[in-house]
Amino acid sequence: MASFAYYRLPHEKTYTLMTQSTGQPEVFGSLESLNGQNGFVIAPFAVSDDCPVILIHPDKIEHRPVCEVVADGHRHDVSMAVTSDRDIYMDDFAGCHAMLMSGEYRKIVLARSADIRTDIAIGAEELFMRACLAYPRMFVVLVHTPQSGTWLAATPEILLEGNAGRWKTVALAGTMSLEDGQLGFDSPASPHSEGTAPDILWSTKNIKEQRYVATYIADNLKSLAYDITEEGPKTVRAGNLVHLRSDFTFSLNEEGKVGDVLTALHPTPAVCGLPKDATWRHIVEQEHTERKYYSGFMGPLNHDNETHLYVSLRCMRQMDDHTFRLYAGGGLLRDSDAGQEWLETEAKMKTMKRLFHFE
Repeated sequence: MASFAYYRLPHEKTYTLMTQSTGQPEVFGSLESLNGQNGFVIAPFAVSDDCPVILIHPDKIEHRPVCEVVADGHRHDVSMAVTSDRDIYMDDFAGCHAMLMSGEYRKIVLARSADIRTDIAIGAEELFMRACLAYPRMFVVLVHTPQSGTWLAATPEILLEGNAGRWKTVALAGTMSLEDGQLGFDSPASPHSEGTAPDILWSTKNIKEQRYVATYIADNLKSLAYDITEEGPKTVRAGNLVHLRSDFTFSLNEEGKVGDVLTALHPTPAVCGLPKDATWRHIVEQEHTERKYYSGFMGPLNHDNETHLYVSLRCMRQMDDHTFRLYAGGGLLRDSDAGQEWLETEAKMKTMKRLFHFE
């Protein structure tokens, strides 16, 4: 099978299909190796021999309109085995929380996965189209390579975006579900949106979690960029969830050194923790979920002089035509509650689950 990447930028009516039919995608053992490169990037949470940085070099690029999904008259029956997953999550939570209470960690992100099995085969391309229609505010991406397998994501979080003149990243953290009276809220506001951000009240825990990410980004950009501006935080919508987001724009000291910026930023505290090195080791060595390309990043790199790299959140990996593995995570602080954090991951998984009941 050829390697390919479908992607649809937020609020766009068309998507791009990049296909590499000849040869294999290029693999790298570090993010710095992306300096001066172009193509479509698939990067893992933690680079390893089993999960390298992958770069698709397309020999065919198409731009297509997002199409309506033709109903097949079936609802896909979904069954999930979550009991053991919850037990494992609670064990992982206890280990993380002990480190937070001891003061060794200020924040750590805990991830989990759950398998979903359908009664009939569903193609990944159909799920991609459903995601485009269901989530117009998000970056939607479907990728396949021999090294990574097949992944689908609908993510709201920019890691690095821009061109040779001006660049952008965001600090996105904190999560709440929208209640019935808030579902009219939109970001950016549309002519049909109702409700305003002040209607949404954020807890101290969520505000603190987002501030950690924003401070980390500001500190790490200082040595690589100039003319740095920060705006926010503000409330933004992603599906039926809202997050706090600060926007950073900047110019690079050395153009073309995008790999250096990615190395400095990834993984941010939004998917890892603080201090970065210690929490990264904890996740890699002790977290039961094999993240692989979940909470890494994907997107076009220097394609037509544009880069759009998004953190691989709200995503799933296709195991076969009937089985999909969903991933979700959440940031833990000292005052985090295990039950509430579990519910947050359940809410995040609904982004992908909704695609199996599309109407």
